[in-house]
Amino acid sequence: MSKAIVIYYTRSGTTRKMAETISEELQKREITVDLVTPDQVDIKKLVDYDLIILGTPTYYGTMAAEIKKLLDDSIRLHGRLDGKLGGAFASSANAAGGNETAILSILSALLIHGMLVKGMAEGSHYGPVAIKSFDDRAEKECRSYANQLADILKD
Repeated sequence: MSKAIVIYYTRSGTTRKMAETISEELQKREITVDLVTPDQVDIKKLVDYDLIILGTPTYYGTMAAEIKKLLDDSIRLHGRLDGKLGGAFASSANAAGGNETAILSILSALLIHGMLVKGMAEGSHYGPVAIKSFDDRAEKECRSYANQLADILKD
């Protein structure tokens, strides 16, 4: 059985709702999921996952410091995450709030680890986004993204 970790940071709760939805959808696909915040992650254990997904609120067009610290700490795994599947999602206060750049900042780090990342042909192309709140559109994107990632793991 495939194993995934969904790591998120939140202040308002929106990013948490996104993480919970993605986790729920992956579990429906019989993927074991650990849903955690950055302070709960044992960096050394990231190598045990087939899928690593990171979620962040958007601050000044990039990821939250808590997610950045996790990625900075992951340098000790450099080369050991090669070939694993990764993804990202973000929330922001407004439509031009920097969701895409926040997601891209996470995906850049995953790519440097040698990970494979999945974009979305429909909707928010780099990964799911929530604007202002976790609405029906954001929920649909989270569920769709989780299923697309699950399809890759099942192949």
